[in-house]
Formats: sequence, structure tokens, C-alpha cells
Amino acid sequence: MALPMVAIVGRPNVGKSTLFNRIVGKRISIVEDVPGVTRDRIYAKADWNGREFHLIDTGGIEMRGADEVANLIRVQAQLAIDEADVIIFLVDGRAGLTEADREVADLLRKSRKPVVLGVNKLDHPKHHAAVFEFYELGFGDPVGMSSEHGGGTGDLLDEVVRLLPSGEDETYDEDVIRVALIGRPNVGKSSLVNALLGQERVMVSDVAGTTRDAIDSPLTVDGQRYVLIDTAGVRRRGKVYENIERYSVLRALRAIERTDVALIVLDGGEGITEQDKRVAGYALEAGRACAFLVNKWDVVEKDDKTAHRFEVEIREEFPFMRWAPVLFVSAKTRQRVHRILPLAREVAENHAMRVATSTLNTVLQDAAASVPPPTDRGRRLKILYGTQVAVKPPTFTLFVNDSELMHFSYERYLENRLRQAFGFEGTPIRLLIRTRS
Repeated sequence: MALPMVAIVGRPNVGKSTLFNRIVGKRISIVEDVPGVTRDRIYAKADWNGREFHLIDTGGIEMRGADEVANLIRVQAQLAIDEADVIIFLVDGRAGLTEADREVADLLRKSRKPVVLGVNKLDHPKHHAAVFEFYELGFGDPVGMSSEHGGGTGDLLDEVVRLLPSGEDETYDEDVIRVALIGRPNVGKSSLVNALLGQERVMVSDVAGTTRDAIDSPLTVDGQRYVLIDTAGVRRRGKVYENIERYSVLRALRAIERTDVALIVLDGGEGITEQDKRVAGYALEAGRACAFLVNKWDVVEKDDKTAHRFEVEIREEFPFMRWAPVLFVSAKTRQRVHRILPLAREVAENHAMRVATSTLNTVLQDAAASVPPPTDRGRRLKILYGTQVAVKPPTFTLFVNDSELMHFSYERYLENRLRQAFGFEGTPIRLLIRTRS
């Protein structure tokens, strides 16, 4: 189920990054008493009373800023507003209501999104009367608070959680494989969806970032039912304002949370970028089955070793995803497009694979016999037994005599032995090491 999005917006220097850091519980955003420090949106997962959501920090909005940086910050903040389910509108209670606050309020009213108004920097009870001035903005009861000291932030989050969507998501039968095409802008995700569907179901444009919202496209191939999740939709005409590729991460997050299989689409002509690695990292962190689709392979000048060299580069740039298969395709010419869904089906089956406990322990015993477990100060690690505790991804608990004796390199060795024994191509596997009491 996709987590809802909450964006913190406001004019410069009202304490947005300080509030962001307090809500997520760690110092992620840079905090300085200088306007414009936060230029790009920053994302983190947050939790309040058991309700999880993504929190977006944004740069200060200056509606009248003429310089390029101010314009770019405003664009990024607008993108965050577009994506958000609830908006925290932060103002400075000590500075009072300003014309800049009114301009931001006008922008938020046009979004028609639920807004919680936080009146910040009320660090002492004697300042709390300052909230009354902000009723003028028309966003209901302002919440007096201090992001620096934490006062009132609980009341603010109570109201945010109250306004979040119910969390109900479209559900599919268990036999339906949900497949998301993720990647940076303009790598051909929508073109691949159209090629798989055999029709122009999703808007396709050469302009990077044309797609906006998730579209689910059900189809059945060889008796297997799929749902293709493309981060796709139609951008408002005349407002192709995507200048920074970080926006694709937010779309990828929503798709990843709803999918079984993440197909990471790379541009064969442009090669691998940092943004590709960032998007793939979210899929890995979420524990999804994964495969790489190298699109636009028709435009690449090739010899008999080109594909091999590109795959070696993928293995080097994504070292923790060596188990993910690679398929070279072209949405334009339909080259190997027919192999995409069978590949998704294979990795989805591996993602849901269960291993019998007796078979698992035989493999673990053989692994320990081939390469003895590590020792530390005369004490040797003993793997007592293992059991599979979850699927999607396959997760195994290994009970040992002392978990602190488990070295990460030996844990990697055990993972490799499990892959040799059971395959697990296209899926991460997780090992939980527990000391048996």
C-alpha cells in the first residue's frame, strides 16, 4: 500500500527544515538561519502514533523572486504541493503575518489540498496569542508550536494524521502479479507499457517528466494475470516544469510500495546515472523483486561484446543487486518486449518462494562444512538451525550460539550458498541472525 505524502511549505526561514528533522527524528535537512538553504525537496519516512507517511521538506517559496535559484525553489515546492495528500503550511509567529505568507496561502488555496497551518517559533507561552492573527488566512484553527523545542508539534501531527487519506488502496487477487516500471524521466517507461499493452494506453512524449500519476493497466498473458503500474498521467499543458530529476524518486516511491516486481528501466543510449542508482536503491530497500530493462537498445552502436560490457557495468554500479537479471529491449522496435512479462513472472515466483525447513538446514550444514564459520578470541560461531519466516522477499532466521560472532562476509557467503541451492534470481533475500537463548 502506497504511503501518503505530507509536504512542509512556507516562505523562507520559518523553520521548515527544523520541523522536518524533528518529525523524522534525525538531522536530515540542513538547518541554517539563512533563507534559501533548502533548495531541493528532501524526503523521509515518518510515523505518528502508528500512522506512517512520507514527509517532504521544501525550499522557502518566494513568489516575487526573480533570480534563477528562487524560481527553481518555487518550482520544486509546487511539485511537492502537487504530490502531497496533506500540506503543513508553516509561518513565523514571532514575525507575524506577512505579505509573503498571504502569497503562499493563495498558492495553497489553488491546490485544493487539505492544509494544516502551523504557527512556528512560539517558544514561550507568552507568545501563544500570536496565533490569532493567522486566522485571517482562512485555514481553520492555527496550531501554535515550536519546531525547535517540540512544543505543539504533537497537536500539529494529530491534525495531519486526521486529514490523511484512509489508507485504503485498490487490491488485487493474490494470483495477480503487480509490475511497476520505475526509473528516471525519459528512459521510455510509458513506451514500454504501451508496447506491452499493444495500444497507446499511456501518454508518450519526448519531453522528460511527461508522466504524473500512477495508472494501473490490467492484462493477461499465457493465463497469468498482471497489473502494470506506470508512474504515468498527463501533465497540465504548457507546464512542463521538471528541471531536476529528483522528482522521479517520489513517483517511484509510490509505485514501489504498491508492486510485487520493480522493473528498473535504464537508457541504453545514455548509460547509468546516479539517479538510476537512487531509484533502484528504493526498490532494494523495499525488498521488491527486481530486474533491469535496458531500453532504447536499437539506437546503441553495437558489436558482439556490447551487451556483455553493459551488463558488467550494471554489476559494478549496482553491486548489491547482482542477483537481478538484465534484459536488453527496445520499446520502439518491440525487440525482446515479449520476454518482459515472463521475466517478471519468474522473479515474482522466486520472490514468493518457500523452502522446506529440513532442506534449508541441509544447505546450511553443507555451507558450514565447506567454509567453517568465523571465530573470535577462541570462540567459533555455530549455526544451530534456520527457518524461513516470510516471503516477498524470502526471509530466513538463523539461530546461532552468539550473533555477535557473525561477520558480514560470512553472512554474504551464506546468502550466496542459498542462491546457489534455490536460485532466488531477481529477488533480495534477508537473513536475520538470532542468538538462541
